[in-house]
Parts: sequence; structure tokens; C-alpha cells
Amino acid sequence: MFKILKKSLNKTKEAIKQIVGAEKKEKIPKDLLEEALIEADIDYDLVEKLLNKLPNEVSRERLKKELDKIFNLPENKIEINDKPYVFLIIGVNGAGKTTTIAKLAYKFKNDGYSVILGAADTFRAAAIEQLSRWAEILDVPIIKTRQGHDPAAITYDTISSAKAKGFDIALIDTAGRLHNKKNLQNELKKIVNISKKAYPNAPQKKLLVIDATQGSSAINQAKIFNEVVGIDGIIVTKLDGTAKGGSLFSIVNELKIPIYFVGVGEKKEDLVKFDKNEFIEGMLEGLYSE
Repeated sequence: MFKILKKSLNKTKEAIKQIVGAEKKEKIPKDLLEEALIEADIDYDLVEKLLNKLPNEVSRERLKKELDKIFNLPENKIEINDKPYVFLIIGVNGAGKTTTIAKLAYKFKNDGYSVILGAADTFRAAAIEQLSRWAEILDVPIIKTRQGHDPAAITYDTISSAKAKGFDIALIDTAGRLHNKKNLQNELKKIVNISKKAYPNAPQKKLLVIDATQGSSAINQAKIFNEVVGIDGIIVTKLDGTAKGGSLFSIVNELKIPIYFVGVGEKKEDLVKFDKNEFIEGMLEGLYSE
């Protein structure tokens, strides 16, 4: 996992090296470090806050200490100690939400848990079809209906079925809501409320899928979702396809919500648990010599 997560930062590290150079270095001048961190898409205000605490020549150890403080958040640990454990997967269209659900299903199934899917993104027929194909590939059951049907009803039926049949985990897709569409926000609230009614005592997490290629611009999107339903955690997709890996610092700093998983490719197994130490070390490799 360590090498996979670091490898996913290759484009970000290359962008940083364009600024600081590839030669061996023990310390980096503050002005050059500022340029490199901004190039990696760390928010300007956060970069200034970091640099204010640092000397004019910054060592790897000193920067690591400050970056580590940003991830001083609740642990991103999932304990399946009651069932069904309900995951509502939230995010805008194009973020890789449906594929992420498939990756989660594959991961949990490999960990020995029984999984059921709920196709509550009834806004798009393609989303139902895509999740159905994944359910067949992964050999997991799916609760679905036709396009345009009530997504809250699918949510209720999925959780009820998981409870009745003894499934460990229910993964529920939701429509890729545009954060500026009030009616879709209200629909999302309805899904959250109905999931609680389906099984009031069920452990539940609302995980927001964010596209890493959007960089820090995803923060405003995430803020809205958090205000609407209260997000428990973040899943970052497409990290391997962007030079904006530093945006994860900005997102976490702004939202104070832990990152649970990172998508590092297109295959079903390309989902790794986020580890802050591995991520920070990967970033530092682009700046400093080993």
C-alpha cells in the first residue's frame, strides 16, 4: 500500500520538482518552497500559514512536522461491529462515485464481509446500469428499479433487505447532485432521513467522493454537501491522474473531515486506505533528497 499511495503522487511530485529542481537538497529557501507548495495546489492562505511558522531555510523534518498537524483529525477507522453497516456514497456526477462503490464492495468482500448494493441514483439510467454490471462482476446482490423512481424508497428497501438477510454492509449509491440545486439537496436529506428510519440503530457513514483533478476547487462543493447532510469522511478519486495532490491538505484543513480511502487507478482493486504519514512522505519526496 505504501508504494501504491506514493506512486499515485508521481504527477504531483514531478510538478514540484519543476520548481525546486531534481538535485539533492537538505533545505529549501522559503520563497522557493512557497512556489512549490502552491504549484501542488495547496491553498495560498494555508501555504502562508505554514510558512509563517518556518525559518528562511526549511528542512524536511521541519516541514513534515507542520504538514502532519493538518491531519490532526479523528482516526479514519471503520469497525464493522454491528450489521448492516450502512454507507451512503455522495458526490457530484463525474467524480467516480459509482466505480468507487464497486471498489469498496470488492475491498469489503475480500475482507470477508457480505455486501449488498443499492442503486439509489435513479436520476440517471446509466448509473443503474453501471452499478448493475459491477454487481454481476463482483457477484454481490443489488436492489434497483427504473430511472425516475424514488431514490429514498430504494434506500429503504436496500437497508431493509440487508437487515432481513443478515448482510454485513449496505453500500448505497446516490444521484450525482449538483451542489447548487436546492431540490436535489432536499432529496439527499430525504435519503439520509429514510435510511435512519429503515434501521434506526444501524451504524452509518456518509462518505463524500471528491475528484482529485478538481484540486482545491472541490472545497466549495464539499462544504455544501457537509452543510446539507453532515459528511463523515472523504474518498478521493483519480489522485494518480493529477498534479494537484497537495489539494488534499487544503480540503482536510478546511473541512476538518478525515480522508478514508484514495482511488489510485481504474481497476476494482485500485482503492487504498488513506494514511497521512505515507501521503506526507510521498509529497516530501518531490521536495527533498532521500
